Amino acid sequence: MTKHLSKRSKNLEVVVCSSSMQDDLIFVEWEMIISYKKYPKSSIYGVNRTTLEDGKIIDQRDYSDLWGDIFDNIKFFAGSYRRVMKKRFG
Repeated sequence: MTKHLSKRSKNLEVVVCSSSMQDDLIFVEWEMIISYKKYPKSSIYGVNRTTLEDGKIIDQRDYSDLWGDIFDNIKFFAGSYRRVMKKRFG
């Protein structure tokens, strides 16, 4: 999916908004800005949690709403996507 997304983009930029570390746990808040070839640019927001042990990464997970952030920027699709998500998941 990421490979397909990058092919449709003319520019991809990641901005670190904030970060914190406590003991062996690191959190990074980020914004990925995608400039598409045919559509206006779009931002995807997320957080990364990384766990270290003896200075090595033992666990890493990204949290984001990829489709929600993309669909929010498509005028004819944003409203219906959010309605379906709210109806289905609350």
